Amino acid sequence: MNETVGVMNGRVHRQSLVGGKSRAAFSMVQACQLIRWSLFLLTAFAMVVTTQTPAWSAGVTDLIWLESNSTAGNSILTFRNNGTGNPTFLGSTPAGGIGVFDKTFALGPFDSDQNLIVNDDGTLLFAVNSGSNSIAVFRITPNGLQAVEGSPFASGGSDPVSLGLKGDILAVVNKDQDPAQNANLVLPNYTTFRVLPNGQLIAIENSTVSVAYNSSPSQALTAFEGPFVFGADFFGGLLQSFRIDEDGRLRQNSPQALPNSIFTGKTGGHQPLGMRTHPNLPILYVDITPISEIAVYRYDGGGVPSFVRAVADSGAAPCWAVVNHAGTRLYATNTGDNSIAVYDLTDPLDPVEIQHFVMDATTGAPFSTVIDQSDEFLYVSSELSSANATPVANAFHTLKVAPDGTLTEPFSPTVLPIGGSVPVRAQGISVFGTK
Repeated sequence: MNETVGVMNGRVHRQSLVGGKSRAAFSMVQACQLIRWSLFLLTAFAMVVTTQTPAWSAGVTDLIWLESNSTAGNSILTFRNNGTGNPTFLGSTPAGGIGVFDKTFALGPFDSDQNLIVNDDGTLLFAVNSGSNSIAVFRITPNGLQAVEGSPFASGGSDPVSLGLKGDILAVVNKDQDPAQNANLVLPNYTTFRVLPNGQLIAIENSTVSVAYNSSPSQALTAFEGPFVFGADFFGGLLQSFRIDEDGRLRQNSPQALPNSIFTGKTGGHQPLGMRTHPNLPILYVDITPISEIAVYRYDGGGVPSFVRAVADSGAAPCWAVVNHAGTRLYATNTGDNSIAVYDLTDPLDPVEIQHFVMDATTGAPFSTVIDQSDEFLYVSSELSSANATPVANAFHTLKVAPDGTLTEPFSPTVLPIGGSVPVRAQGISVFGTK
C-alpha cells in the first residue's frame, strides 16, 4: 500500500491507494431518465432564493437536501451543485414538525440513515420529523418544495428516523430513542405506508413489526433486487429482513445475529449499523462499526441473508455505506476518523479497498452519504457530535469521484445556515441529479 499526500486549494488530503479500475457506464434506461430530467429542469427551473421555499436555476446539476432537525422547528435545506464551485444554498422549507437533540451525544439516538429520501422520478421528497413522530412529504416542483395535502403524516410510532421506498410502498423505522419523549416510551418498530399518486401516505394495516425496547433500529433499507426491506438493530445486534407482500405488508424473516467468527480475536460489540445493497445483484453490505469491518451477505428469493465474509476497513468506525449505480465501487463512511474507504467491487462478494480518503475537518462527524445519479459526486453529511463542536460542525462534504472511483475534495465543506437559540444537530442528506 502506497500512502500519498495531495494538496488541493491549499488543503492537504491524505489517502492510501491500492490500485483502481474504471467504473462501468450507465445503462440506456438510466441515461434516458437523466436526460429527460435535464431537459425538464433546464426549461422549467428559475432561481428564486428565499428563506422559505427554494426554487432552482436552469444550470442545476445536482439538487441536495438536508434537514435541520431542530427541536424549535425542523426544516428542509436545499442546495444546488453545478459542478463548478461550492454548492449554493437555495432556501429553507418548514417540514411541519420538530427534530430531536440529545445533549449527552450518546450512541443510539443519532445513529440513523435515510432521514430524508427522494423517489426515483425526482418528484417527491420524504423527510422524518423525529421529535413529533411524523413524516413530511413534498412535491419537487419548478417553484421549489411544496407540501402535499395532509403533510405531515403520523409515522406509526415514536421517533421516526429512517425511510425507504419500494415502488409505492414507504418503509419507516420508528427508533423510540428521543430523549424528549422518555415519558411516553413505546416499542421501536418497522412499518409501511402506501404512497398515493398525489404523495399522500396511507398506513397499511397489520404491517407494523415491533422490535425489542432499546434495540435502536437505524435504517429502512429497501433492496434494489426484490421486494425486500433490511434493517439493523444497532443495540440489539441483529440484522432484520422483511418481504413486502402484495398488499404492502412487511413479512418478517427470522432476525440474525452477526456470525461469532467475525469477532474472533477482536474486541468490540456485535453491532451492525449502515447497510447498502448491490444495484444489480442480491448482495447486502453491512458496516460492523465497533471492529471496523464490512460484512458481505447474499440474500435469497425470500430476502433471507446468508453470510459470505467480512473485509477490513482501514478507517475507524464505519457507520454508513453507499454503492455507486454502476455497481463497481462501495464507499464506507468512517465516523471515527472522518474518512471514506473506497472498495473495488470487481468481485462484488469480495470487496478490495483501494483508497482511504480523509476529508476536511468540520469539528463534526461524518454520517449519511449519497452518490448522485451520474456517479460523479459523493455527498457526506457532517453532524454536530460533541459539546466541544463549533457551529460549522453542521455541514456537508462535496467529494469528486474520479473515473476510477477514487475521491478528492475540491471544495471546502458547505456549512448549513442553521440559526436559532437552541442547539441543533442536523441529519440526513439526499440528492437528485439532472446530468
